[in-house]
Amino acid sequence: MQVIINKLNEILSYIRNTDSSRYIDLKECSEYCSVSLSTLRRNILTNKLKASNTTGKTLIKVSDIEEWLNN
Repeated sequence: MQVIINKLNEILSYIRNTDSSRYIDLKECSEYCSVSLSTLRRNILTNKLKASNTTGKTLIKVSDIEEWLNN
Protein backbone atom coordinates (compact mmCIF):
# COMPACT_ATOMS: atom_id res chain seq x y z
CA MET A 1 0.00 0.00 0.00
CA GLN A 2 2.84 2.39 0.86
CA VAL A 3 4.37 1.86 -2.58
CA ILE A 4 1.15 3.04 -4.23
CA ILE A 5 0.98 6.11 -1.99
CA ASN A 6 4.60 6.97 -2.81
CA LYS A 7 3.93 6.66 -6.54
CA LEU A 8 0.81 8.83 -6.28
CA ASN A 9 2.78 11.49 -4.41
CA GLU A 10 5.47 11.34 -7.07
CA ILE A 11 2.86 11.82 -9.81
CA LEU A 12 1.26 14.68 -7.89
CA SER A 13 4.58 16.48 -7.49
CA TYR A 14 5.24 16.02 -11.22
CA ILE A 15 1.84 17.50 -12.08
CA ARG A 16 2.30 20.48 -9.80
CA ASN A 17 5.89 21.07 -10.89
CA THR A 18 6.35 24.20 -8.82
CA ASP A 19 9.93 24.70 -9.96
CA SER A 20 9.96 28.44 -10.58
CA SER A 21 13.22 28.30 -12.53
CA ARG A 22 11.74 26.31 -15.42
CA TYR A 23 10.70 27.87 -18.72
CA ILE A 24 7.35 27.37 -20.46
CA ASP A 25 6.11 28.34 -23.91
CA LEU A 26 3.42 30.91 -24.68
CA LYS A 27 0.60 28.38 -24.96
CA GLU A 28 1.38 26.81 -21.60
CA CYS A 29 1.81 30.28 -20.10
CA SER A 30 -1.59 31.31 -21.45
CA GLU A 31 -3.20 28.32 -19.77
CA TYR A 32 -1.22 28.89 -16.56
CA CYS A 33 -2.28 32.55 -16.32
CA SER A 34 -5.73 32.24 -17.90
CA VAL A 35 -4.99 35.07 -20.31
CA SER A 36 -4.96 35.20 -24.09
CA LEU A 37 -1.89 34.77 -26.24
CA SER A 38 -2.30 38.31 -27.55
CA THR A 39 -2.22 39.67 -23.98
CA LEU A 40 1.03 37.82 -23.36
CA ARG A 41 2.57 39.02 -26.62
CA ARG A 42 1.52 42.62 -25.94
CA ASN A 43 3.08 42.54 -22.48
CA ILE A 44 6.28 41.01 -23.84
CA LEU A 45 6.53 43.71 -26.53
CA THR A 46 6.05 46.48 -23.95
CA ASN A 47 8.67 44.84 -21.67
CA LYS A 48 6.19 44.27 -18.87
CA LEU A 49 6.84 40.53 -19.08
CA LYS A 50 10.33 39.10 -19.58
CA ALA A 51 10.73 36.43 -22.23
CA SER A 52 13.55 34.60 -23.98
CA ASN A 53 13.68 33.96 -27.70
CA THR A 54 17.22 32.57 -27.95
CA THR A 55 16.03 29.12 -29.06
CA GLY A 56 13.76 30.52 -31.76
CA LYS A 57 10.72 29.85 -29.58
CA THR A 58 9.39 32.35 -27.07
CA LEU A 59 9.88 30.95 -23.58
CA ILE A 60 9.00 32.56 -20.27
CA LYS A 61 10.39 31.72 -16.85
CA VAL A 62 7.70 30.69 -14.35
CA SER A 63 9.12 33.03 -11.69
CA ASP A 64 8.82 35.96 -14.15
CA ILE A 65 5.20 35.01 -14.85
CA GLU A 66 4.35 34.98 -11.17
CA GLU A 67 6.06 38.33 -10.67
CA TRP A 68 4.12 39.78 -13.62
CA LEU A 69 0.83 38.43 -12.25
CA ASN A 70 1.48 39.91 -8.81
CA ASN A 71 2.14 43.42 -10.17
